[in-house]
Amino acid sequence: MAAPSAHPGFRKPEATPDFAALELEQIERWRRHDTFARQVRDGGSGEFVFYDGPPFATGTPHYGHLLAGTLKDIVPRYWAMRGYRVERRFGWDCHGLPVEMEIEKDLGLKSPSEVIAYGVGRYNEACRSIVLRYTSLWRQTVERMGRWVDFDRDYKTMDPPFMESVWWVFRRLWDQGLLYRGHKVMPYSWRLGTPLSNFEAGMDYRKVQDPSVTAAFLVTSDVPWGAGADDPRVFLLAWTTTPWTLPSNMGLCVGPDIAYAVARARSGGPAYIAAASLVGGLLGDHEVLATLSGTELVGLRYRPLFDCFASAAADGAFRVVADGYVVEDQTGIVHTAPAFGEDDHRVALHWGLPMRDPVDAEGRFTGDVASIVGGQVVGLFVKDADKLLVRDLKDRGLLFRQATIDHDYPFCWRSGTPLIYKAMPTWFVRVESVAPGSGARPLRERMAELNAQTCWVPDYVGQKRFGNWIREARDWAISRNRFWGTPLPVWQCVGCGHMECIGSIAELRARAGLEVHDLHKHFVDPIEWPCTQCGAATLQRTPEVLDCWFESGSMPYAQNHYPFKNKELVERNLPAAFIAEGLDQTRGWFYTLLVLSTALFDRPAFQNVIVNGLILAEDGAKMSKRLKNYPDPNAILDSYGADALRALLVTSPAVRAEPMRFSESGVREVVRAVLLPLWNAYSFFATYAVADGWTPPAQPLPLARRQLLDRWVLSALQSVVADVNAEMAQYRLYNVIPRVLGFVDDLTNWYIRRSRRRFWKTDDDADKQAAYETLYEVLTTFSRLLAPILPFFAELLFQRLEARDAADSVHLQRFPQADPAHIDAALEAQMALVRTVARLGRNLRETARINVRQPLRRLTIALQDGAADPWHALMADAVACDMVAEELNVKAVDVSPAGPDQFVQWSARLNFKTAAKRLGAKTKDVAAALAALSTAEVRTAQDAMGRDAAWTVHGESLGRDDVEFRAAPRPGLLTAVEGRVAVALDADLDDELRREGLARELLSRIQSARKEAGFDVQDRIAVRLDTTSAALAAAATAHDGWLRDESLAVRLDCAIVADVLGAIDVAGHEVSMQLQRVVV
Repeated sequence: MAAPSAHPGFRKPEATPDFAALELEQIERWRRHDTFARQVRDGGSGEFVFYDGPPFATGTPHYGHLLAGTLKDIVPRYWAMRGYRVERRFGWDCHGLPVEMEIEKDLGLKSPSEVIAYGVGRYNEACRSIVLRYTSLWRQTVERMGRWVDFDRDYKTMDPPFMESVWWVFRRLWDQGLLYRGHKVMPYSWRLGTPLSNFEAGMDYRKVQDPSVTAAFLVTSDVPWGAGADDPRVFLLAWTTTPWTLPSNMGLCVGPDIAYAVARARSGGPAYIAAASLVGGLLGDHEVLATLSGTELVGLRYRPLFDCFASAAADGAFRVVADGYVVEDQTGIVHTAPAFGEDDHRVALHWGLPMRDPVDAEGRFTGDVASIVGGQVVGLFVKDADKLLVRDLKDRGLLFRQATIDHDYPFCWRSGTPLIYKAMPTWFVRVESVAPGSGARPLRERMAELNAQTCWVPDYVGQKRFGNWIREARDWAISRNRFWGTPLPVWQCVGCGHMECIGSIAELRARAGLEVHDLHKHFVDPIEWPCTQCGAATLQRTPEVLDCWFESGSMPYAQNHYPFKNKELVERNLPAAFIAEGLDQTRGWFYTLLVLSTALFDRPAFQNVIVNGLILAEDGAKMSKRLKNYPDPNAILDSYGADALRALLVTSPAVRAEPMRFSESGVREVVRAVLLPLWNAYSFFATYAVADGWTPPAQPLPLARRQLLDRWVLSALQSVVADVNAEMAQYRLYNVIPRVLGFVDDLTNWYIRRSRRRFWKTDDDADKQAAYETLYEVLTTFSRLLAPILPFFAELLFQRLEARDAADSVHLQRFPQADPAHIDAALEAQMALVRTVARLGRNLRETARINVRQPLRRLTIALQDGAADPWHALMADAVACDMVAEELNVKAVDVSPAGPDQFVQWSARLNFKTAAKRLGAKTKDVAAALAALSTAEVRTAQDAMGRDAAWTVHGESLGRDDVEFRAAPRPGLLTAVEGRVAVALDADLDDELRREGLARELLSRIQSARKEAGFDVQDRIAVRLDTTSAALAAAATAHDGWLRDESLAVRLDCAIVADVLGAIDVAGHEVSMQLQRVVV
């Protein structure tokens, strides 16, 4: 009679899976059947809106991109399987410093002046030519990672429609009075010749060593403190770490309420003025000539250290002023250079100090300082001039003290050069300030309110890191003195200063009277038109371009050319349901999105956001292409596949916005602990299904007709489904992924291992059918559950187990929804208890070095409250006890009515760290009293402390933190305690147990030999054993029937011989083994 045919979807699995190769097959399948497009097209009527932050394509994808990309893939896949339409358009950041730095390296340009000499038009076209240099590699890597995203409809920030929408955004801000051009001290990149925003300045702080200089400023006002002294001079002492700013000094600032001393060292010399509390550290042994408040020092005049701007005295320079930001540190007097310090600039405006700036756009000293240091600093980069300036001060007796200081200093995030702070004209969006006379409140206040409506994962990032940043947000500097970017759409009259803002190509065309097809700088800069205000001059475009963060913050509108097209679509889809990026974007894209959405629409930009942490090299250092301290992502994908990498990334601390140390061994461990067990589960099912010709029935067996283990695994699966849906609704992937992958252990290390015998049975009975149906239902449901996380393996399961046709896909199915009827919480609790007992028993075996194949006589279980314990009935159930007995290979399992104290002795020990200081001299006596307590007394103390009650020992009251409780097994028992559960294992062996243990060892070797011989699981065999060991022969004879049943042997012959050829060792006994297939 022919065997029944197998289900068409089942096939005998490969012996050794090549996950990377199998994934490539799935990619080809998705391409061939256009699966991604079908998922989007066939989505439900509801929209799930996802914004994808645009990367620069001037570099290759790194692990940070792959992590963020995986998060951006998991969530949209999930909601697509929930029945939503989820568009996923990729986008490219095309403008800005990353592109410009790349092209300058290619062209050998080193400064803005060299760019201008090269030609802005040529330069910009060169930028355009490399913008998409690595797009094909990006597309290849993103696809290889299993991420589904639409590259064919990608948006590019350099495309005219996108740029026109950015102009519209700018114009809206202009019309609302939220834009202004101010002259402020800004973080300045002298290498790039442009100011940066405050959040950009915070992106790259490094430890540096700078000079620490205290300079002496000679007082020129008529003061009495030097009269009659050998040295009548009086100096003000001021400290700085930027000696290069001293030539631009215009004032000295004191704290109005700080007490200052005029003091002279007792050894003689001039008098010095510094904060009274600091004079001793500055002068040593000294006498105080006078004490004054900072307010009393205001107006005091002094001689500048350098004479290059001596004429500024006529404009009010070189006098003492006061401000509350000054504190009692160093000297308590702050050198003020209004052109190079934010507080300096503010104080100068308040007190009317002039400003002098002898530093050019490339950070070099100009000819304005030719009169100092013999002209040696002219043309020098300012920081390189520090040593010359300090030496000059020393030579002239004006250097009071010199040292070095280690501190954090901001560097340009693109060029890697140290920033300087420099006053310059810059365009700002009002975030902190409000337009004069507007009556409006600061935008940041409304931003904070809208931010509270957003679900941040992790929560602390939004409420603290991002929330605090918003509350203290400054006006946003949006202009850059660069070339390749969206030009500011502002034209200004060269005569009267009248300005006009252009919000569209049509408006520019109307103003200029000519066609405009490209909005880049070299196309729009030549456009001029007559001024309608003065009628005497023309309007020319202001030269700056927009910060590329302004463009990426505009992407919700600009990607759809809003408002010129898709107006209803864009407004309907605000805010996005979901975005995800790295922690650094709290001061980048997350921030600019919120600024613009608040200003334009009074809405949050996004409802839910997942923030990932930084990925570091294995040693904790920053990943570096130069140092090559991390494995190539493509090599990892080729070796292990994308699912393994995805699983590692999304189970790491990085999904909680914490740093992750990446290692190849971590990927390898995911293959071992997750993918191979999953494969083995599938392989186990498919192997037996093919062998038995099993097919899924039209009507599955009802739950009531399945055994406890089946009902448990189905309940556990449904609980996972319920938990996953609940957590996904809150975007807590750090709870979702471990829950899903944790079920792999439930399935493989418990359900399948406990059910193997049911599949081996030759009888085609109802229990075997139930096992097949249960495992099939688990695997097919789990493939859907797994699909957003491990899309390749999920697809493989689906294709191998249930695909209806070649074009079908797990990603076109609906995500599982929990069936409450299948959830049995009591059963899950019972099985958890059984597994805890089994684990404790296995640990005891390992501790005692007793192999699990060696049967033992008895395991005794005791619960915390004995027979009254709520878990007692669950554990005393006969089926539960049988499972424990089988799992631990013991002959009997007893559930004791008594508590765990029958197995252990409890002791108490004083925690000296918390108690010794309070107890003082009584510490030793209390410790001795604790050590002398009986088990019953210790348990009484535990109960009391569990109720937060104090406990008195030797007359002293002790709290919970003062005492450490310890449990030790009673002599002669193998015991273990965990929570409410205690177990004791009887480890005594008799001859009968030893024979059975030896038989089990023998069976293990027979089964290994079957596998090595390549026999199928259903093959019948004959076994011939030759051994020198009477004990092994006795074991084989005593358990002959069992050995034959377990190994599918129709015959097992064992002979005692004097010598064994080709012997193998079985638990210390020599035996040779011959296996032969038998046709039945």
